[in-house]
This record gives sequence, structure tokens and C-alpha cells, in this order.
Amino acid sequence: MKIEIIKEDINFGGIVSEINITEDLNDTIINELDKKLNELCLLVFKKQKINDDQQIKFSKYFGKIEGAGNNTTIRSIKERRLSDSFGDVSNLDVNNRPLRKTDNKRFFALGNRLWHSDASFKKIPAKYSLLSGRKVAKIGGETQFADMRAAYDDLPAQIKHKIKNLKSYHSLIYSRQKLGLNMYEMVSAEEIINFKPVKQPLVRKNDFTKRKSIFLASHIGEIEGMEKPDTILFVNDLIEHSTKDKYLYTHNWDENDLIIWDNRQSMHRGLYFDDQNEIRDVRRTTISGTEMLIDQ
Repeated sequence: MKIEIIKEDINFGGIVSEINITEDLNDTIINELDKKLNELCLLVFKKQKINDDQQIKFSKYFGKIEGAGNNTTIRSIKERRLSDSFGDVSNLDVNNRPLRKTDNKRFFALGNRLWHSDASFKKIPAKYSLLSGRKVAKIGGETQFADMRAAYDDLPAQIKHKIKNLKSYHSLIYSRQKLGLNMYEMVSAEEIINFKPVKQPLVRKNDFTKRKSIFLASHIGEIEGMEKPDTILFVNDLIEHSTKDKYLYTHNWDENDLIIWDNRQSMHRGLYFDDQNEIRDVRRTTISGTEMLIDQ
């Protein structure tokens, strides 16, 4: 196994070669990959033509897969293309056709183009995510990643002091409101309970590397001790700082690429593509976190 570091100046990202993830992997290889994920935040595997069962098997090497669940009827179980083990981040309906331009499922999925960390809106946020590009857009549809450790390192001392004990509230309601969507009209009152905001720290520390990072996402809508307008502006400033070019890696997808990244130390977003005329079939498995960061 060989790993070529993408951004050596901040030790962010690696391209892995000389490994076939469809084969059985031993503990030595898995432990090395896990170590590198803690150190580099993301790993890219090229030319990995895998099926769903193989992706599930590879994912389970890193922990328990977090099921997609059914928190909302926006995409009900009967409308799901993939098994519960997958997050369907494609632009396709159950018949493998592009979602209609006015479909609420499409509107909801557009939230993936906002900067976020997967499942930060859950009491126990996600650990890793794995995204497999089964069919990729010819133009656009890149995925960008931001190194939240390097972004933290470069913060002014007074901002580090300000955020070190701050607690933020994350919810899909907040991020979808940024798209102009009214979740209270899109789903039932009972379903809204599933989107109740959860509390997260604004600063995290990696137990393995001891590096601190800013725990950000567009899912943040409140910060304890701040008025809401001040929260929105402060979070926007932190996201603007954290997504400068020097902290970013933009992945230009080739078919059969697979990326695994650490949600605890990075943010990501998808970029625009013509989702009415192109097919982008990318399938995500998410590895559950192991602990609640703050008592709710």
C-alpha cells in the first residue's frame, strides 16, 4: 500500500494506491488506513469498481454503519433506491431517473451543496463517511473538503479563546432554511420532532493526534449565549475563514473513485452540475460515532 499526500503543507488528504478494497483486508492494513485517516482526514481510492455489498463490507472495517433511517416522508422507504445501509446522494428517483426540478426530494438534497459535516445534527455525530462514484457527471459535481484543523490553527488567539467553550445547536431545519425551504410545511409536526436541534461543541480535539479543529456545519442555527443574527453572522465568518483555498481539496470525480473522510475533522460539500440532464449516482455509507460530545 502506498499513500501520496495531497496537501503536504497542512498534512491533508492522501491518494491510496496498490490496494484493492474489494478483497479481504487484514488488521494491519485496516489499522494503517485508520491511522492515516486520523492524520490526513481523507483518503482517495482510484479505480475501485465495487458493488453495494463490497462497499458495505469495506465500510464495516471502520465501525458500525449508520442506517439511513426514515426521519421524514420526503423520501419514504418505498421511494428509496438503495438499502438502509446507504445514504442516497444521487439525483435519481426510485426508477433511476433524474428527480424533477420541483421535487421536494431534490430541494432537500440540494442541502448537500452547503458546507457541512455528516450527521452533526445527531446526538452522536458521525465518524467517517465513504462515498463511491458509480456514475459521475461529465461537467461539475466535484466534492470539496475543508481541513478544519488547519483552519483552527490559523485562527487569531482571541477567536480561539472565544470559541473554546461555545456550544452550538445543529439541525437539518437550520440548513434547509438557508435554501429557502420551510420544513414545517414540507413534513408533519410529528416528523419535525426528528429534527430537534442537538448541542455540539464548537471545538473538538482528536484523541489520536491531539489536534484541535473547528466543528462547523451549515446545520448550525444557534450558539448558546448569542442572539440568532449574531450566531448566523459569526458562523458565516468561521465558514468563510475555514474554506479558504489553502485549506481545501477539490476532488474531480472519475468513475469508480471512492473517498473516505473523517467528519470529526473536516467539512465538505458537493458542487453544481446539471442535475436535470446528467446522472450522478454516488452512494454514501456512514460510520457511526461512538460517543455523545455534550450532554443534551
